[in-house]
Amino acid sequence: MTLNDEFMTLKEVAGYLHLNERTIYKWAQEGTIPASKLGSTWRFRKSEIDAWVEENKNTRPKKEKQRKERAI
Repeated sequence: MTLNDEFMTLKEVAGYLHLNERTIYKWAQEGTIPASKLGSTWRFRKSEIDAWVEENKNTRPKKEKQRKERAI
């Protein structure tokens, strides 16, 4: 974490990643995406989101992977 590491809201992360807010909320609840819950509000460190994207950029979401396996 750096001194300039900013926290983002669920809405900001959804916009940043060009995804639906419900998707980000679900991933936060599942622990799929790095997040912290402060009271009833989810918060995300931008540096952790960037690192998570880099680590997962070549992986396929679970549902899509399962669909492909069933088709075989």
